[in-house]
Amino acid sequence: TGRRRGRGETTEMANKIQKRPRVLCLHGIRTSAEIFKKMIGRWPQTLLEQLDLVFLDAPFPPQGKSDVEGIYDPPYYEWFHSKQDFREHSHFEECLEYLEACMLKDGPFDGLLGFSQGAIISAALPGMQREGVALTKVPKIKFVIIISGAKFGGSKLGLPKLAANAFSSPVQCPSLHIIGIIRLFVLQISPSSFPQFRVTSFLKNQKPGGQETAQHCSVDRVSRMAEPIGETDFLKEEGIALLEFFKNPLVIHHPYGHAVPRLDEKSLETFQNFIEKIQKLQLHMKVTCRL
Repeated sequence: TGRRRGRGETTEMANKIQKRPRVLCLHGIRTSAEIFKKMIGRWPQTLLEQLDLVFLDAPFPPQGKSDVEGIYDPPYYEWFHSKQDFREHSHFEECLEYLEACMLKDGPFDGLLGFSQGAIISAALPGMQREGVALTKVPKIKFVIIISGAKFGGSKLGLPKLAANAFSSPVQCPSLHIIGIIRLFVLQISPSSFPQFRVTSFLKNQKPGGQETAQHCSVDRVSRMAEPIGETDFLKEEGIALLEFFKNPLVIHHPYGHAVPRLDEKSLETFQNFIEKIQKLQLHMKVTCRL
């Protein structure tokens, strides 16, 4: 016969089970929860198992063709509708009501993880919640993970009325921003060392302010001219500008354009640091509540 667990042991086990931060995941425009789950599934299992990820379909059918058509199967959804230039939006209030209803049903949630249109909403929600215009019936959002995000009211996006003051003061919750850049390879040939070549890899906009870093390496017998590798995220500049509205944001840059990227060793280290940060925050909040 097994030993019966005391009340204190049961509580300790429950705390361990609930330790993983519960995260609501919001997919990009004209995709789906299932598609986003597959994209995020490329990340290392050792990272994913530290988070309790819940993927949600957006409430509205797409108003245009999906960019993933032919790659991922339908159905596709979007969180709200936008005109072609993204300056005017509709059904935004209904989207907020839908999100709150889902959070009440499947929560509580600790944080948000969003990509593209889902990231735009995720970035705005903490400020909207602070202003009392959204998510008033659910616990405070404790952190956000933004992949290829942007700010409502920025240079490329119109400003819904309910989001007017979302960034009126810096967003205080921890945030991780994953931004697509372009990696350029410039080939320099030195006659004295031919056929030795020197390749310089520039990471454009490695830091806010447009600073560049260079990496140098030697390669033998390069058979073709070096070309740009990777794509520029069309929301890159908006994603960088968004950093100014968050307190102490952590940032991951990648060369894969507007996409959920695979994470290299350095990116994994940054992501792990972020997870540890929110875990410490959770522990601090638990201790504070018990005092």
